[in-house]
Amino acid sequence: MNIALWIVQGLLAAVFLFAGGMKLVLPIEEMTKQLPLPGLFLRFIALCEVLGAIGLILPGLLRIRPGLTALAAAGLAIIMIGATVTTLMTGDVAMALIPLVVGLLSAFVAYGRWRLALRR
Repeated sequence: MNIALWIVQGLLAAVFLFAGGMKLVLPIEEMTKQLPLPGLFLRFIALCEVLGAIGLILPGLLRIRPGLTALAAAGLAIIMIGATVTTLMTGDVAMALIPLVVGLLSAFVAYGRWRLALRR
């Protein structure tokens, strides 16, 4: 179980670092053309995604407060719930599957790391 969690955590960290990094570097005008959300809110979400990606890896890697990984994954799952709803509101049901799957994987990591933290 621990190996599966680490694999999923690594993949999720890569996804969120890429997605959050792109939102941080793109001009706000370019992002607001694609998403019907305020630019500063998108920057906030980008920062949360990057910090969440770091939170998926560093606590377990450094063995300092590994329970924070579950919290980071839970926060990212909440962000993905919002992304799924936003995508559904634009009318693109097929594209809503991507944030839904990423959110479910984040919830899996949150639950798995939380259960492992309780055993210790």
